[in-house]
Amino acid sequence: MNLLETQLSKVIQGEIHTEEQFRKFYSVDASSYQVIPKIIVIPKNEKDIINTIKIAREFKTSVTVRGAGTGLVGSALNYGVILDMKNFDSIKIKKNYVIVGSGAIKGKLDKALEKNKKFFPPNPSIGSFCSIGGMLGNNSSGSRSLKYGSMIDNVIEVTIIDGNGNKIILPKNKNFSNKIQKKIKINSKKIPNVSKNSSGYRIDKILSKNDSHKIIIGSEGTLGIVTSAKLKIKNIPKKRTLFVIEYNSIKNAIKDCIFVNDTNPSAIEFVDKITLQQINHRFQKNTKCLLFVEYDEKTNQNDKKIKLLISGKIVKKLTKKQDIEQWWKYRDLSLFYSLKSIKKDNRIPHVIEDAAVPIGKLTELFSILEKISKKFKTKSIVYGHIGNGNLHVRLIGERKKPSLIKNIARYYFEEIIKIGGTITAEHGDGLARSEFIKKQYGKTNYQTFQEIKKLFDPKNILNPGKIISNKSTIIRNFEKL
Repeated sequence: MNLLETQLSKVIQGEIHTEEQFRKFYSVDASSYQVIPKIIVIPKNEKDIINTIKIAREFKTSVTVRGAGTGLVGSALNYGVILDMKNFDSIKIKKNYVIVGSGAIKGKLDKALEKNKKFFPPNPSIGSFCSIGGMLGNNSSGSRSLKYGSMIDNVIEVTIIDGNGNKIILPKNKNFSNKIQKKIKINSKKIPNVSKNSSGYRIDKILSKNDSHKIIIGSEGTLGIVTSAKLKIKNIPKKRTLFVIEYNSIKNAIKDCIFVNDTNPSAIEFVDKITLQQINHRFQKNTKCLLFVEYDEKTNQNDKKIKLLISGKIVKKLTKKQDIEQWWKYRDLSLFYSLKSIKKDNRIPHVIEDAAVPIGKLTELFSILEKISKKFKTKSIVYGHIGNGNLHVRLIGERKKPSLIKNIARYYFEEIIKIGGTITAEHGDGLARSEFIKKQYGKTNYQTFQEIKKLFDPKNILNPGKIISNKSTIIRNFEKL
């Protein structure tokens, strides 16, 4: 037993693990990275978290929070202490909000809310498995963010333990909220012009001290360990209609998307040929892509509108819940379908999979991907939240060339930033993108990020190397290439 473990074992009521099998299990997530930690703590209560942080400070050891391990960019991986929040899984449903422990699984929350005819809007495709804490850390969203926003738009309050071991409730703690607001200096010209964004700290959302909790959303455990959150909930819509529309031209799909966006749909999703080939339906031979357009209000009016607006062919109009869910399942399996269609040696790791651009720049985004294909000899599979300008890209190429991966990322992100986009819309920065944040936001905003980090975590023990980073981590710690 090492000295760190000895000190922790004196005060921790939960579990402590240093066995090799535990360290290996917690060294990976859903990304392509591997970082082996020193020790795993599974806290039983908030006191365990406070004690872990205080001891880690003494030992100058990092503390990284982990939810369900479904992240795609290594946000929950680090060398020091890993905090597994699975015991913080409480769910308390009220009339218009729910108080949820950060370790609660989204799928479990959905089932509990459904019994009360309520729902929580953010709906990542892995919602059945991911944790609320992970969703808070990444500012997750999903298909419904087009109408209902991302996590940052649906959180009322957060309870955290900061890097000093202090419990803070935001925005309830007015003194600390004032400190946050005083730190914010912003260059609005360098803020991405998009409807969803998970890059850096969302200083653009702190309009008053009542918004102070929003600095935590998307911070990837670098500012504090979230123990619980108060979330907005809504009534389940009485009616839903889903249109599935096929196109023989991606450009036409983009044009229609822009028109349809003005009709207040709850979702507009895009899948390319790879995904549609996996769907149990006979499409036209020249079909290049599909749009999924859903409405959850004024369904009769929107039925008439969409038929007047679109140039594509409606292949399905679905109104029964069972049918709608089946077709959404096809869309949600896009990542699986993309992996299934690529040989393992040709799967380039997730690094450019989550950019978003202003919706009027979608044509340029596809043009950038075409340039990458020619320049780096790659192919791409594309799907995602086109109504938000957020498309997920799965690259096919030579996996065993890390320098190629870095060069692709640098080129892609520079082009995305030029057209007002963000390098990540809902998956977070993690090991894959933190080094590009300064380029994304510029000097003034990045300095504000550094000041915010010092306020919450002066010793830099909370998930160091994420968001605030002076090292290149995009190709370090790849598990196996």
